[in-house]
Amino acid sequence: MIRCYLRASTAEQDSGRARPLLEHFVRERGEKVAAWYQENASGSQAERPELRRLLDDANQGDAILVESIDRLARLPYGEWERLKGIMKSKGIRIVALDLPTSHSNLREPDGDDLTGRVLQAVNEMMVDLMAAMAYRDYQQRRERQMQGIQKARSEGKYRGRPKDNAKREKIIGLLTRSDYSIREIAAHVPCSTSTVQSIKADLKLARLEAQQ
Repeated sequence: MIRCYLRASTAEQDSGRARPLLEHFVRERGEKVAAWYQENASGSQAERPELRRLLDDANQGDAILVESIDRLARLPYGEWERLKGIMKSKGIRIVALDLPTSHSNLREPDGDDLTGRVLQAVNEMMVDLMAAMAYRDYQQRRERQMQGIQKARSEGKYRGRPKDNAKREKIIGLLTRSDYSIREIAAHVPCSTSTVQSIKADLKLARLEAQQ
């Protein structure tokens, strides 16, 4: 089965932007998409609700199709190896539109074909390289962002990121219901799990201060 994964980093971005590209890629090769997984979450987080659901749903020989490796992850080496290990243990193959060496993975390769095995080894190396580049790009963006914030602070221009009060109130409302987990709230809003955890910590602190 081919399972398509779509991701955007923030709630303001369109996580479904690349869907037509993936649909065309699959249709052009005479294949069909079995399932779609779409979310707004940072690629620097290993735990993402839709990615977890995909990994839980996937069976031996399934393929994950993404626009690019950075849509799948922007993880440091150790976390990337752990994610890759989970996929390898389940026999899941990675296919990325911008990585031609991975395109043959859309169909399960013949384990006895020497050419296929060599191509698979080359592809695994290229996937690792693209994953490392995605993490480096993420780190560089973070560094430039911090440098910009520090400069703005030194000039008295930094005001911080404006709070999305409507989203905050929605999260608070869901947190008051014990039947919702952090991950479920993040998927429902949508937002990152770290945002939900931060607001949960704020609520806990506010309650403690009210009791004093």
